[in-house]
Amino acid sequence: MDTVTRPRILVVGAGFAGVECVRRLERRLTPGEAELTLVTPMSYQLYLPLLPQVASGVLTPQSIAISLRRSERYRTRIIPGGAIGVDLRAKVCVIRTVAGEIVDEPYDYIVLAPGSVTRTFDIPGLTDHAFGLKSLAEAAYLRDHVISQLDLADACTDPAERASRLQFVVVGGGYAGTETAACLQRLTHAAVKRYPRLDPGLIKWHLIDIAPKLMPELGEKLGRSAHEILTRRGIEISLGVSIAKAGAEEVTFTDGRVVPTRTLIWTAGVVASPLIGTLDAETVRGRLAVNADMRLPGHDGVFALGDSAAVPDLAKGDDAVCPPTAQHALRQGRHVAENVIAALRGRPTRPYVHHDLGLVVDLGGTDAVSKPLGYELHGLPAQAVARGYHWSALRTGVAKTRVMTNWLLNAVAGDDFVRTGFQAHRPGKLRDFEYLDAYLTPEQVRAHVAEAGRAAR
Repeated sequence: MDTVTRPRILVVGAGFAGVECVRRLERRLTPGEAELTLVTPMSYQLYLPLLPQVASGVLTPQSIAISLRRSERYRTRIIPGGAIGVDLRAKVCVIRTVAGEIVDEPYDYIVLAPGSVTRTFDIPGLTDHAFGLKSLAEAAYLRDHVISQLDLADACTDPAERASRLQFVVVGGGYAGTETAACLQRLTHAAVKRYPRLDPGLIKWHLIDIAPKLMPELGEKLGRSAHEILTRRGIEISLGVSIAKAGAEEVTFTDGRVVPTRTLIWTAGVVASPLIGTLDAETVRGRLAVNADMRLPGHDGVFALGDSAAVPDLAKGDDAVCPPTAQHALRQGRHVAENVIAALRGRPTRPYVHHDLGLVVDLGGTDAVSKPLGYELHGLPAQAVARGYHWSALRTGVAKTRVMTNWLLNAVAGDDFVRTGFQAHRPGKLRDFEYLDAYLTPEQVRAHVAEAGRAAR
């Protein structure tokens, strides 16, 4: 009797794009049509735009970590690990599990949505001394660290040490950096009232960016409004400036200033996952070059989307590519699932087109700036739009309930200033969370797959 195997669909990454793709595939395919596998180190989808609120304690970590196993249609096999290489010719994905084991996963169709990693530069001391904010662990660690600086400053007797512990530097004037500086500044401003020995005037927040404007995508008016809000709160904003050198107790700016600090937060953009470099395929500014239907040219059954793919933005035209935002990733995930199904059933695929819905920036409290559908808002209306958008984008009712409850509790009861201590005995800088040395080169991938094939014969 002939054994008919089901086509194997492998999805890499459980961000917005990957999870939306898997969920659509589960709904649209019958169990007998295909075997679904998802590769991800964590069995949850992280709602990244709300990480600054986790770092500041407004939200609990669990509220934005949405379990992948809550779906009623859940039937996808999850491999707990990260893809470290893909052999497009052999149709094999090389995976390092969370236990450190290397496994090879064959596929018929692969959807590459590995996301992005923090963009760094060759700045002395940066990866050794800077904190990132791309994961739940980093957000929890950063909150503990900031509160510990207040505790240590309150206890110390050396004025120089106290001053360095009460200065905080955030690099990156985009959404992540601006929201992080805004939310954490509110945390320290509220917390210092509980430290009667500390002079509130010693707490200083610096937000710096090499760009000439803060969040230029918002436009001149809203960008200036955000700048004024942060400046009014006491955050010192320096534009056209970056970091020249980072140390354990001070940071040197490119304009020559030396700021004594124990807290350097790096949010200066992202780059595509190093997994893309293992494919030996054409890229556009580090992102995988794909067609408008998100297929990789010249490779049957290979799709890519999200932060790691340069998907043509047909709504804007010319040579524009879709920005690495959540709204594009969500829609690309659903769209690429339909294209995978079309390819599986022998039907034509469709190009991806989406008109940008606008931007929202939550600055904490009643402060926000938003630009939904081109309309410029600030203050409470902008805050309502920003939180309404994030709330509606959460995938499950449980997540929505948790987030809304956290917001209401914070509004009524205020902040808590408790260090969890979970991360106290391990390093927590940029180099400790990215795992960039885990990826293989294209040559290593091919050699590994060939050796595994010989061993299996």
